Amino acid sequence: MPIFEYRCRRCGAEFEQLVFSTEGAVACPRCSGSQVDKLLSVFAVSGGGRERGVNEPGPCPCGAPRRGMCGE
Repeated sequence: MPIFEYRCRRCGAEFEQLVFSTEGAVACPRCSGSQVDKLLSVFAVSGGGRERGVNEPGPCPCGAPRRGMCGE
């Protein structure tokens, strides 16, 4: 059951939603709009697990050489 990130086309709100199936409709929690765009998450594009060891930390989005060095 993945969690996806969305942006509402109607009000611009960004939100996350747990999606149980690909057929379920997603609605904005702020305005109940049904026109939403699925966003590309940072986790999906970082992909550090294949190039590095699975437990080895990768660079932090803030620019620090390793995750956790900036307090995230």
